[in-house]
Amino acid sequence: MPVRAGSWRPRGSENGSSDAALAGAIRRGDEEAFARLYTAYRGPIFRYALNMCGAGAAEDVVQETFLALLRGDRFDAGRGTLAGYLFGIARRHILKRLAVTRLEATAEGDRVIEATAPDEPSPFDDLSRTEAVEAVRAAIRSLPPVYREIITLCELEELDYAAAAGVVECPVGTVRSRLHRAKALLSAKLARDRTWRPALAGPRAGSGRS
Repeated sequence: MPVRAGSWRPRGSENGSSDAALAGAIRRGDEEAFARLYTAYRGPIFRYALNMCGAGAAEDVVQETFLALLRGDRFDAGRGTLAGYLFGIARRHILKRLAVTRLEATAEGDRVIEATAPDEPSPFDDLSRTEAVEAVRAAIRSLPPVYREIITLCELEELDYAAAAGVVECPVGTVRSRLHRAKALLSAKLARDRTWRPALAGPRAGSGRS
């Protein structure tokens, strides 16, 4: 079982006009359009909620996210993608469950990283063994919420920096900073067990973010 959610890629799979058309069809009661949307995004939203607030609340967050769309929350394609819009709704419900108004309050040492800075080696590189999955998940769940969120969005769900910044309502540079810190924390947690050292050694081939 792979660590990454590789079957779902928000980048490059959507555009503003198709997003708006799909959202409009759903508001008009098109059940097929809603089924397509639910099938595409239920898994990513569930995983995001699962990592942020646990299994007990994850399914509730999924249901509340899609109910908000059905109730008529307006999607504006000019402000971002449908993926970002849905993650944003989910985040509001997650924050309620975490009993905080801003995850940023728990962040330490946020610093803007220049856009030209190279990506750091990811702690997910080369981790494909079945026995690795639960240890990685446990390490992610142990991160502070602000870092757990950004590594879930950028590494597990593969949102690009701009999309993630839209979801968490912060500058792209802050996303880069938090992801850099989250990878460092996660690598340190995994490296405590020498079993993971070979998997953490090398950089990702051909990595890059838009």
